[in-house]
Amino acid sequence: MPIWGIDLGGTKIECAVIESIETRNVLLRKRLPTEQEHGYQHILQQIKKLVETVADEVGFQPDKIGFATPGTLDPKTQTLKNSNTVCLNGMPLKADLESILGVPCELANDANCFALAEAKWGAAHDVAPNAEVVWGIILGTGVGGGVVVNGKVLKGKHGIGGEWGHSYLDMSAYSCYCGNRGCVEQVLSGPALTRFYNEKTGRNLTLPEIVERFYEGNDDAAKATMERLVHFFGKGAANVMNVIDPDVVVIGGGVGNIDLLYTAGVEMVKKFIFNSGKCEAIFLKPKLGDSAGVFGAALLCA
Repeated sequence: MPIWGIDLGGTKIECAVIESIETRNVLLRKRLPTEQEHGYQHILQQIKKLVETVADEVGFQPDKIGFATPGTLDPKTQTLKNSNTVCLNGMPLKADLESILGVPCELANDANCFALAEAKWGAAHDVAPNAEVVWGIILGTGVGGGVVVNGKVLKGKHGIGGEWGHSYLDMSAYSCYCGNRGCVEQVLSGPALTRFYNEKTGRNLTLPEIVERFYEGNDDAAKATMERLVHFFGKGAANVMNVIDPDVVVIGGGVGNIDLLYTAGVEMVKKFIFNSGKCEAIFLKPKLGDSAGVFGAALLCA
């Protein structure tokens, strides 16, 4: 049976139709711009337009659609919250989607969909197909995460399962838009790392440039920036791992491309984890790239 997924991003909306969960054959992928500057109702119409176009091209209608969303559907109010596409916040997105599309819809945070896709079709599945717990980390412009337990996304009572980006890490972190200070996001995100380097040097370099200078070995500020990343990655990851004890950790996002995380970063996890200095969890780079969101969305319907 074909499964449908939509990745609702801040700049684009992507739909994928997959032949079946067994074949994983993608029948069609198509995108439209989100155009969030035109507001909530416009986004709904863009989604409807995309679904209608895809249905015409594949020759059949969806029975159900999974959505990867920025932000989280509040289980109690059934409205979206914590979205950086701010016009979605406070809106009954699931109900409105089901109304305009005429089919049941399943919604999950985009980081949860990333974790689900990598657990069932991606890097974690390839290495540990029988993993009980997979933790998917997003380290990019922001910091997020998702937890998959026995093939199911852990949503939680408040719909914030896996949201480690706004857990407390260290008071040296910058103030966060969430209203707190010390958040993981304000230490480990790409902008937080480049800001740290800039404050030390007065130079506005990109993160890849800082990493390159670190490996060249002649930039003390680049060295301090990478040491900060490694130290707090170890501490922050161990805090979560002490609770969920994952079999596999998949690290997505631009910061996740830094090879140091998989060597020195893992060694730092061993320093903080409550397991006598041992860590047998497998740390992996993702396999699915920017397909993870839309594939994870489709898997919500599987």
